[in-house]
Amino acid sequence: MADPNADAPKELVGDALDARALEAWHSSHSMWLHGFLVRTLRIQPAEADDIVQDTWLRIIRTSLSDVEHPRAFLSRVAVNLFRDRRRREHVRSSHLRLVFDSRRDSIDPSAMAEQEGKVELERAILDLPESIRDVFILSRFRSMTNRDISVQLGISVKTVEWRIGRAIELCAHRLRG
Repeated sequence: MADPNADAPKELVGDALDARALEAWHSSHSMWLHGFLVRTLRIQPAEADDIVQDTWLRIIRTSLSDVEHPRAFLSRVAVNLFRDRRRREHVRSSHLRLVFDSRRDSIDPSAMAEQEGKVELERAILDLPESIRDVFILSRFRSMTNRDISVQLGISVKTVEWRIGRAIELCAHRLRG
């Protein structure tokens, strides 16, 4: 019987083998990883679902043939992702606490109004739908051009323009209301 991969370039054969290995790992270890996260880290199943998914996304480009102990590898990646999440949450809550503490200690009413406006704008941006928020943040806070954003996200320049306009419209509506 002829090898179906005989004429395929080596990279494609390697990719196909990696894809099969990833699929096998996924079916063998996903439930275990989920249970491990819930038991070990004492987190809610929904958060464990997110971390498991992020773990698979993180290792998708890894050559799995180099990994000797799959469960140890998966648990290390997942725990690191969990720690990253907690670190980001801590930074966000520290920032908000700082903003609220400084509002309380501030005597200048105009400074308070400005800080309140900034906090409300931050909330409005964070509450935007993800696809709109991502484009808006790349445009306004990363100073990327509409063309660069369209290339990075794989969407048209017109879609980028529409999403930026929509973000501004939604934020303005929220700040007025």
